[in-house]
Amino acid sequence: MPRFRYPCPDCRSTNSLHDPDCRFDGTPWEDVEKAYVDILGVLAAGATTEGRLREAVDGPWDRVHSAALSRLRRDQRVRETPGGALELLSPAEYREEVAVPSEESLRTIYEHGSVPGCHDHAIFSLVAYYRSVGFSWQETRERVVDWLRESGTWARGGFEESSPEEIVDAKRHVYAQAYGWRQAAREAAAVIERSLG
Repeated sequence: MPRFRYPCPDCRSTNSLHDPDCRFDGTPWEDVEKAYVDILGVLAAGATTEGRLREAVDGPWDRVHSAALSRLRRDQRVRETPGGALELLSPAEYREEVAVPSEESLRTIYEHGSVPGCHDHAIFSLVAYYRSVGFSWQETRERVVDWLRESGTWARGGFEESSPEEIVDAKRHVYAQAYGWRQAAREAAAVIERSLG
């Protein structure tokens, strides 16, 4: 099955299989990729207002373009300047932005640490998240090992492994297979929130 460089702006699929309720299921992938390329091509030349961006793209601005721009914003690839223009984040700025997860379930895991009963899902979701935002395996491993220690997760116990490094190494398949993180993060965050309450 072919894999694509840009995710579906609705369900985030990077192959031709969309989620059942995805509004872009059946949309030719060339249209999805063109929308991203149109937007990124204009913004690569410098910051611009959304109105000017819409005028500058090659061809008509459509629902795929709107959804792709929304996805780029949600994924923290594009931000609004204080003057109201849109700009691309540099690779260094992007890496700094996404180093600390901001989406709700992941943020709960990251800020509070994991608790026994959800360690597997919590670690799975962090490894998958860092893979999805473009960190190398070594960077992912280092970040998750540090998180295990700094969040208090390792100190809470409940692990069969003898070190945080061993725990993360056991999740390398998650990184290699590029699994999604959302479902595991939701399940882990629910357990963590119950333990806090």
